[in-house]
Amino acid sequence: MTDSKTLMNLAQKARNMAYVPYSHFRVGAALLAKSGKVYLGCNVENASYPVANCAERTALFKAVSEGEREFEAIAIIGGREGETAEFTAPCGVCRQALAEFADKDFRLILGNEEKFASYSLDDVLPFAFTGKNL
Repeated sequence: MTDSKTLMNLAQKARNMAYVPYSHFRVGAALLAKSGKVYLGCNVENASYPVANCAERTALFKAVSEGEREFEAIAIIGGREGETAEFTAPCGVCRQALAEFADKDFRLILGNEEKFASYSLDDVLPFAFTGKNL
């Protein structure tokens, strides 16, 4: 199993690939599938802001497009260029996208190269709308 520190380091690697000419806020994500494979994602901005994509959904969509449907954890690291935030949580859209594939054991690892903490998806999205609601 891939540990939290390794996932955070991979998220940092993904963060370096971010395309952020407008906000200069780089985010990287490392999504661990239950298969053991890790999918990296970075945020990709666009002059038409709604067209931008977050790091978390980039990693998720890469994984799903390759057939993955079950996930264990995601590590997220972010901050303005030249800085690293102490804590970068996923936006609401990313939380909802992750909820489509997450179970109760899914972990969000938030932090930076020096320290991090784990949360459940239920901690950050307690009333998720899922297929169970349909």
